[in-house]
Amino acid sequence: MDDHPPPVEKKKFLIIRLSSIGDIVLTSPIVRAIFKQSPNAEIHFLVKKEYKIVIESNPYIFKIHEFEKTNKNLVHELKQENFDYVIDLQKNQKSISIIRKIGVPSYSFNKLNFRKWLFVNLKINTLPIKHIVDRYFESISQLGIQNDQDGLDFFIPEDTYFDYDDLPAVFEDGFVTIALGSMHGTKRIPTEKIIEISCILHYPVVLLGGKDVIQEGEDIASAIPDRVYNACGKLNLYQSASLISKSTCLLTSDTGLMHIGAALKSPVAVMWGNTVPEFGMYPYMPNHTDLFRNFETTTLNCRPCSKLGFKKCPRGHFNCMKSLDTQEIADWINLF
Repeated sequence: MDDHPPPVEKKKFLIIRLSSIGDIVLTSPIVRAIFKQSPNAEIHFLVKKEYKIVIESNPYIFKIHEFEKTNKNLVHELKQENFDYVIDLQKNQKSISIIRKIGVPSYSFNKLNFRKWLFVNLKINTLPIKHIVDRYFESISQLGIQNDQDGLDFFIPEDTYFDYDDLPAVFEDGFVTIALGSMHGTKRIPTEKIIEISCILHYPVVLLGGKDVIQEGEDIASAIPDRVYNACGKLNLYQSASLISKSTCLLTSDTGLMHIGAALKSPVAVMWGNTVPEFGMYPYMPNHTDLFRNFETTTLNCRPCSKLGFKKCPRGHFNCMKSLDTQEIADWINLF
């Protein structure tokens, strides 16, 4: 008599989230939960090629499929994988079309676009008091996958860490990271605010961002000599993340680095501009809510003015950012 149990049947999952950095990081609890709770799960992930770096070091993902508009064989390649389930965390025309062509059972979430439209355009807030990660888990409840409440994941390969010897000696006793960049101008922290806050902080500052904010970083560094290291345009995503992981606190707006900071369990101070935490995409740290704080102006009748953002403030004043209390923000950061 054979006492060995029969082999557990492998189940193949495809998770779709094409962009962007923060949104992809927000899918990480789903990836981890499926891997740990579904016996013998094989998880594939479909993402735009330029955002592959966000997940390529995730040990729970078996294979990454790159989405490119020029790849006419993508659907055929995906069909050849014979997935058991597709979990669509993008839910746009592209992902819906791919799912329809693959033809396997799929799950998606409610993006609540109409409720967001009501909030943005009529200032009627009917949004649930619930983080988008929790809504993701609701969408796959039929699979028996539950939220383990361990928060977000972001994995940094050891050989990609920033060389801390490159920092000036004054940074040896600690530093604060500040994220400058954002795809939308109305999410960016004004330069003068960063200078004001940096002057009050107990620690020197490392500025993070892409090539588009190099000059802004130089302006800040020039205003506060010897206390600011401008890393904008010099680092890849992993190097920036490694600096965040070692920093006393991350000061950021509604950006992808905000979610990476939350994944690394770093203290995060968030300055909110045109977007609002009620959209459900604030730092997700369910067991560490003391490690983040949202700073926002709640009395403006023009906010939120968009669910994404604009190049410039539509009304020209940008008071959602400019009216934030720099002393209050610096005092909270100085607690760490």
